[in-house]
Amino acid sequence: MCGIVAAAAERDVVPILVSGLKALEYRGYDSAGLSVLADGELARARTVGKVRELESRLESTPIAGHTGIAHTRWATHGVPNEANAHPHLSTGTVGVVHNGIIENHASLRAELQSLGYRFDSDTDTEVIAHLVHHLMRDGRGLRASVQAAIARLHGAFAIAVISSDQPGHVIGARRGSPLCVGIGIGEHFLGSDVQALIKVTNRFVYLEEGDLVEITRTAMQVYDADGREVERRLHTSELSADAVERGEYRHYMLKEIFEQPRAIAETLEGRIAGGRILPNIFGVDAEDLLKRVRHVQIVACGTSYHAGLVARYWLEGLADIPCSIEVASEYRYRHAVVPADSLFVAISQSGETADTLAALREGKQRGYLGSFAVCNVPESSLVRESDLVLMTRAGPEIGVASTKAFTTQLGALALLVLELARLNGLAPERCARLVNDLSELPRRVADALELEPQIAKLAERFVNKHHTLFLGRGVNYPVALEGALKLKEISYIHAEAYPAGELKHGPLALVDEDMPVITVAPNNQLLEKLKSNLEEVRARGGELFVFADNDVEIKDDGARGAVVKINAGGNLIAPAVFTVPLQLLAYHVAVLRGTDVDQPRNLAKSVTVE
Repeated sequence: MCGIVAAAAERDVVPILVSGLKALEYRGYDSAGLSVLADGELARARTVGKVRELESRLESTPIAGHTGIAHTRWATHGVPNEANAHPHLSTGTVGVVHNGIIENHASLRAELQSLGYRFDSDTDTEVIAHLVHHLMRDGRGLRASVQAAIARLHGAFAIAVISSDQPGHVIGARRGSPLCVGIGIGEHFLGSDVQALIKVTNRFVYLEEGDLVEITRTAMQVYDADGREVERRLHTSELSADAVERGEYRHYMLKEIFEQPRAIAETLEGRIAGGRILPNIFGVDAEDLLKRVRHVQIVACGTSYHAGLVARYWLEGLADIPCSIEVASEYRYRHAVVPADSLFVAISQSGETADTLAALREGKQRGYLGSFAVCNVPESSLVRESDLVLMTRAGPEIGVASTKAFTTQLGALALLVLELARLNGLAPERCARLVNDLSELPRRVADALELEPQIAKLAERFVNKHHTLFLGRGVNYPVALEGALKLKEISYIHAEAYPAGELKHGPLALVDEDMPVITVAPNNQLLEKLKSNLEEVRARGGELFVFADNDVEIKDDGARGAVVKINAGGNLIAPAVFTVPLQLLAYHVAVLRGTDVDQPRNLAKSVTVE
């Protein structure tokens, strides 16, 4: 779960590599390094910590070259230290950077050690460098050696390889992890995603599963898994360099929280109008498939899983279609019974989440009616491998704690649910009301953002807390789960979420004057039940913080809690609206506690390893 950048150019590539690593830090930030071909030899710089540490090292000890590879790491094999940082070299002549996991690294290590190779790290990656060097020693060129080496690797990977014996060439390959080629003028690049390269080019080729690519300053050639030359389509990205800059905001996370009204509006734009969902937004032939759906299976991870939980309530409550949802890593490894006419729905911000991709591929073997992806990256593996797709149009999300991805996923899933409901007989007038409610979501989210000063003040009351409970009922239980996840991710406060009705079955034992309890209180049919649950908290002396719909009457306890009023709108859009103040609360608590908001410890954004 790391970031790769590589370049072959007429100019010095070190500034390009460092800039690309900065854009990829959301993928990993335990250590960073680069290697360039300088005066016929591989020069290397590596540091523990973030890319700024590498940048400082390069300022004090500069290196330069026209061909190079770079890497920012999230540790899987070996602790974060300089010896384990990439790139890894073999005999000073072959350099490798790697994203993924080599499952048979131990047997390869033993074999290479028997051939006289010395290992300087605890990583699985170093075996690749030595294996490529060993194969080149037999007389193969760099490309042929990498092709032969990856044939022996078990697991998932994206790699970039250089050698002082073949200057000016970079070899890239992917199996299970993303890699793209940036096309410049007289220069070519490799990157884990386009964000790494958007400052130097907007033209990209996305490698497909099993592809290998050879780049030089003047040429680029892709080979498929069988070693045959192939053409891959050239894409022009609409992403701007400004889109991955922080701008006036203190953190990317805050910027992305405030981008939600626009992101949701763009997700809905051109898809609803006049109280109806416009035709063919899921694809020209989608309606024939969707009208046959009698069951939905959702798989996702993390925040995307919470979005799927919301969709389950909608599917069963509005479309009258049974829905199962499972964490992707669990779905992969059990025998799931597939009901007849079942649609497989995979949700992922990046479209490269390893467990979700593997679940999709497993699902294709299990007899589903079809597959449907909700995703934010048009060229991702998830999008390419699904039958139907609905893009979320959130734009780049750099902060590790997902915000606008979640609310745009809810918008996209609402479109799918309403279309299935329509095809399953939902009254046209009710469908029109719900579509009109959905069109109000960007404005309601914008209104919720105006609560930031009030929530920033509220955050002061959480700074010294060690635990927090979140409560929700019905469709807002997943909102509580997402609120707890945001708080624990970036503030490191232990937070758990429960259905409010479950409080008396165990969690109530935790409630005392040191345990704040946060709940969302929409004005729906479960409100009175929820109020009873809140009284259970008050009776135990707990601090109660309620995010309530404007027309909900709930007593404000002042010193023992607070009530924040929100104009949440109808039941369809309320989950997204209630999410926003919980995001802001988590953000401001983290800022006050002095944690690294955008890059919390031990986490990375795009989880491309199992």
